Amino acid sequence: MHDPDEVFDVIIIGAGPAGLSAGLNLVRARRRVLMLDSNRPRHSATLLSHGFLTRDGVSPLELRKLGREEFESYPEASFHQAMVSSIETMTVPPVGQAAAGAERSAHHGAHVESLFVVRSKGIRGSGDRVARARTVLIATGLLETLPALPSIRAYYGTSLHSCTECDGYEKSDAPLALIGETDDLAERALLISQWSNDLIVFTNGVAELSKADEAALDARGIGVERRPIADIEGDREGMTGVSLTDGTVIVRSGGFVRPQWTTALDYRAMLGLETSVDDLLVVDTHGRTSCTGVFAAGDSTPPGAQQLIVAAGEGARVAAAINRHLIGIL
Repeated sequence: MHDPDEVFDVIIIGAGPAGLSAGLNLVRARRRVLMLDSNRPRHSATLLSHGFLTRDGVSPLELRKLGREEFESYPEASFHQAMVSSIETMTVPPVGQAAAGAERSAHHGAHVESLFVVRSKGIRGSGDRVARARTVLIATGLLETLPALPSIRAYYGTSLHSCTECDGYEKSDAPLALIGETDDLAERALLISQWSNDLIVFTNGVAELSKADEAALDARGIGVERRPIADIEGDREGMTGVSLTDGTVIVRSGGFVRPQWTTALDYRAMLGLETSVDDLLVVDTHGRTSCTGVFAAGDSTPPGAQQLIVAAGEGARVAAAINRHLIGIL
């Protein structure tokens, strides 16, 4: 049973590498932490993750499992599988005015004048929950929308990937495709050319490249295909090519896709948080959002989707800032 009067030091929304890393560091600082997770990781299609020190080649799902076990091994940790539906603020009187509305942290004497109320809907047998906390850490990552090609999901995570740093090495010297509909394909293509000299950028008739982009790609011998795509070709062994709507099939053995990324929840509507032109959460160097007491770490902050180890590092960094904020020295 959950104590309805319990006040956590931190509610972490999201149990990816950023949230788990932050949670581990916060419970080790003896902070009472509730972690809420909807179990919908962006990297669920990825079989292996690379570049994570001591865990190179680990399954992202296994990494999450290990991280959750480490987090929950501390008595200050609570975990609940649920989808957050709302985040609101409530004001409580200072200590000494109304004891029923003011809580102290178990480990220091600073009074609380405002709390966050987080409502969530349980999943996989978990019940709905309403919880209160002195701070909130948003670590929900991003949602992905891939180009609307019938078979793209069949090869995503095996032949096609989104993270060049994570999966570029395994594609070394192969004939590759970069598929996307956004206008930042040139930069990604230049990064991919570090691993293969046989690369074609597919704009699907949507993405636009500037003259400077085209010149940079041409200088590296990177082709550009602007005709619309019909589908991804392949078999049980993997991707074999990209078919165009005019019937042409261009042989490719794999490559990368540039998804459209959006935040998992509408934080502007919930808390009025400031967002960037890419709808990412604007934070300062400490991970503080535009709402005092609300922090963010990981892919939902600029520059967006990154390697797991980068998100984990950001989680640890922001956890230290949250601890200092709760003490009153930040």
